[in-house]
Amino acid sequence: MAVNRSVGVKPVSVAEAQLARVAGEGCARHPHLNALLEAAGPQSARDLADAVHLLCSLHGRYPGLIEIALQRCPKGDARSWLDRASEAFERERLYVVRLTSAVGPLPSTPGAAETEASIQAARHALETLATSERKGCALGAATALVGDWWPIRRLLDRAAARVGLECPAPSLPDEASVIEVIGRASDTPASERALAFGGEQLLLQHRALLDLLEARCEARGDY
Repeated sequence: MAVNRSVGVKPVSVAEAQLARVAGEGCARHPHLNALLEAAGPQSARDLADAVHLLCSLHGRYPGLIEIALQRCPKGDARSWLDRASEAFERERLYVVRLTSAVGPLPSTPGAAETEASIQAARHALETLATSERKGCALGAATALVGDWWPIRRLLDRAAARVGLECPAPSLPDEASVIEVIGRASDTPASERALAFGGEQLLLQHRALLDLLEARCEARGDY
């Protein structure tokens, strides 16, 4: 006789699933991010600079994913949260731009044209998520971006420390606010699926960026 193993198990909420998604599929689990955080060799400065430049290329332009999502979002809980997130992420954007200038020029690396094409494709993917007509998709991408920014922030702060740039205090929405807005905005099975899709696709773009950074690091070698 089959045993129903789900009996007595508390179902996972949409918000909890999103947080688990970010923790399990986000930047914090990528080996190259951890390699960059731990690197201390003679080439670590240029590898960090490369990461800062490409992160700036992806997220340093205005409007970004959160701003585009805010522009298209109707009044309600999601719009209020996106408004707060937009203000906070603008400070993060300015930090990235200042840091990009401080770390020096983009390291010379083979495959520059391919890198630019990859970044353009990633920016297009983020814009597509932000402008999706599926209710919940843009919020899923935005909440995943906020959650996945924390390990990215560690990387930025590591680069800032190397060049003597002051690290501003982070001000992104906290986990409690993410849980609340997802719980209020995900009110149908369709919106729940759309939110999960948006989060998955944002995290996919971040992993692809780290894959690209890793490939560029290997292509430079000891050059």
